[in-house]
Amino acid sequence: MGSMSSTNSKSNIAKNIRRLRQAKKLSQDRLSKLADLSLNSIVNIESGNNPNPTIGTLEKIAKALGVSVEELLKK
Repeated sequence: MGSMSSTNSKSNIAKNIRRLRQAKKLSQDRLSKLADLSLNSIVNIESGNNPNPTIGTLEKIAKALGVSVEELLKK
């Protein structure tokens, strides 16, 4: 499964979350705790395995990163 996908097909959400998380010097584990989500959720979203997280999940991540949900979605 997923053999068609290349690193370029990663969603904007994945790239934005990773960029914002790294800018704040947070580990995936720390972000998961701040966002009250499982580490697995963060890893799956950032790796592109979950390209369409729920709005509730995005709101938690945005809050943990101190940004708006729009910031996570932008191209």
